[in-house]
Amino acid sequence: MNAVAATEFLARSTTLTSVGWIGYIVIGAIAGWIAGMAMKTKYGLLTDIIVGVVGALIGGFLLSFVVDTASGGWWFTLFTAILGSIILLWLVRLVGREA
Repeated sequence: MNAVAATEFLARSTTLTSVGWIGYIVIGAIAGWIAGMAMKTKYGLLTDIIVGVVGALIGGFLLSFVVDTASGGWWFTLFTAILGSIILLWLVRLVGREA
């Protein structure tokens, strides 16, 4: 990895959408609640919200390599967060079965 690629990678990994950190946490909490209902989890609301926030961060980071997430706005961030949360809840459920 050359210096330009490393710089672009670091810049992309620190880029959030236009909603900022607090907005990301609020949207992640909402997304976790929606994802928990969609996946019919039995983990509880607090766990769904935590997974939602983490899923929002992971989903936003991964999607930033495909599209420009920095100009996405609230609806795009919510969609990304819900998608990331559903994937993360699915992985948590998958790992929970094997344990």
